[in-house]
Amino acid sequence: MANILDTSKRAQILSMLVEGMSMRSVTRITGVSINTVSKLLVDAGNACAEYHDKTVRNVKAERVQCDEIWSFVGAKQKNVKTMKEPVEGAGDVWTWTAIDADSKLILSYLVGGRDADYANAFMQDVGERLANRVQLTTDGHKAYLEAVEGVFGADVDYAQLIKMYGNAPDAFKGRYSPAECTGIKKRAIEGKPDEKHVSTSYVERMNLNIRMGNRRFTRLTNAFSKKIDNHLHMLSLYFVHYNFCRIHNSLKVSPAMAAGVSDTLHDVEWIVGLIDARAEPPKKRGPYKPRKKDNSN
Repeated sequence: MANILDTSKRAQILSMLVEGMSMRSVTRITGVSINTVSKLLVDAGNACAEYHDKTVRNVKAERVQCDEIWSFVGAKQKNVKTMKEPVEGAGDVWTWTAIDADSKLILSYLVGGRDADYANAFMQDVGERLANRVQLTTDGHKAYLEAVEGVFGADVDYAQLIKMYGNAPDAFKGRYSPAECTGIKKRAIEGKPDEKHVSTSYVERMNLNIRMGNRRFTRLTNAFSKKIDNHLHMLSLYFVHYNFCRIHNSLKVSPAMAAGVSDTLHDVEWIVGLIDARAEPPKKRGPYKPRKKDNSN
């Protein structure tokens, strides 16, 4: 264990990562190697994913909002075929998120494609983490329809918020400014959703938080993920830090505290403790026994 960075240094590195710094920037500021930062990210991602999976359970929520945010690994989908060194999982990748509209707790997240299989897996995980019937709102993505029906059946008040857009001006075509939203349509799908709470505003604001606080989602940079596994590890770290270590401005407590999942505001050194708790203890070494000389030759 002597060659492992001390707790404060590891906490500093993790804090930089969740505040939107790239791994290369972290190495230049802290003076540690890129391999050390990469390994710490993997360890933190595994520890945080395990903690989220065990802890964010039996959540008593009333309103849940779901959405997906786009990014890519290695190269954008259109450029994957021309990659000089193709990597596993290269191309477009979507992060599905579900947020409790009241506590702002991230209930569930899933990284992968945007098809029906991922929609089903995502909704299955959302359903397993809830303790009661909720009002659920998603966008108009068709994959949600079958997924929500398959997981919740009639035990949900479900509606879709469908946004309608006009044509983007020629000056903005090919750029990141979206076309103007010309209207919305609220469509009840199951149960009796309260129309005034049919909204995806909180989960869409969370998507902005992800882009602002995660260098891998920043557009027009070379800090995008090069490996799908590291993409997932960074998100696992980010969501646990958001849920358990960050005070929400409007709530004045962490989302986990607001949701009753935790009664303590944690810090980044606590995340380092999660890593150490998963680490295998060093193997015991017995007394030195000199080898007997072989005089047979």
